[in-house]
Amino acid sequence: MPYALYVIGAIIFFFLLSGIKLLYQYERGVIFTLGRYSHVKDPGLRWVMPVIQNMRKVDIRIKTADIPRQEVITKDNIPLLANTVVYFKVEKPADAIIKIEDFEYAVKQYTQAALRDVIGNSELDFVLTEREKIASSIKKIVDTETSGWGVDIESIKIQELELPAEMKRAMAKQAEAERERRAVIIAAEGELEASENLRKASDNLSKSPAAVHLRTLQTIRDIAADPSEKIVLFLPSDTAGLIKKFTKK
Repeated sequence: MPYALYVIGAIIFFFLLSGIKLLYQYERGVIFTLGRYSHVKDPGLRWVMPVIQNMRKVDIRIKTADIPRQEVITKDNIPLLANTVVYFKVEKPADAIIKIEDFEYAVKQYTQAALRDVIGNSELDFVLTEREKIASSIKKIVDTETSGWGVDIESIKIQELELPAEMKRAMAKQAEAERERRAVIIAAEGELEASENLRKASDNLSKSPAAVHLRTLQTIRDIAADPSEKIVLFLPSDTAGLIKKFTKK
């Protein structure tokens, strides 16, 4: 008889021992009693009544999900290959277990669909220059849906946008044409500024005839600097007089 009691006692001991569960700091335990949701257990050494209760562990750390590269079409019918990453975490463990079968898979699918919708309603230039706004719009759409599952979307990043080869060539030509246009404008602005300066110089010289003659003589001297060249000049009579005047001085 005592032997039987020992056996029964050992069975009860191991039965109760099997109910001890360990939850790490980043885990929560969703408890079901006879199949019905009961409560959520916090981290630490916890006991769950065997057979009667069942515990599902939920990791509440931020998770990273890589959304596979997919082809999307912009509002102006330009195909793109987009690659995104979504960061999310579980805020309500009970909802993440009870309201959705596989919340990680659901988050990925929702992000893919939202990516297609947002880019499909935006033109190519906006998509290429406003990635943050595109990502913010996708996050808002996905977050609205997943909040009912107890899942919070931390952020969404668009890692890569790849254009078709034909579009890359067209954009390169457009950029080259833009650079040439700017170069022409800069050259024209330089010509305008130079002409303005010449006009001012001409105005100043016209106020002093002596300055004009001196400038003429200086030009003649520069031209005659090379002894191998002969230059015949027909000077106006007043220029000759001016030369005499300077010679006398």
